[in-house]
Amino acid sequence: MAGNVIELSDASFDETVHKSLEPVLVDFWAPWCGPCKMLAPIIEQVAEQFAGKAKVCKLNTDEGRDTAVEFGISAIPTLILFKGGQVQKKWVGLTSKKDISEAITKLL
Repeated sequence: MAGNVIELSDASFDETVHKSLEPVLVDFWAPWCGPCKMLAPIIEQVAEQFAGKAKVCKLNTDEGRDTAVEFGISAIPTLILFKGGQVQKKWVGLTSKKDISEAITKLL
């Protein structure tokens, strides 16, 4: 796991995401998911790009089932971008670094 990516759990989700002043990108993933593994390096690059400006987090849906259910995660990878605790954008499946970066930049 890259140094800039925050590992979330059901317990830490509210504090990290809903109470954050900066935009928060959450990657809902699981270890057995092939596309999730392909997305991981992109998530790490985005975390590096926005270090200090936005939070980039990962939630293992096998461990964080309550949070995954709360946000209706039915397919992974799913990325959700939050600002002020509210969902701003949601992507399902592989997503380009450009799309993610542009969406975060609009919220800064």
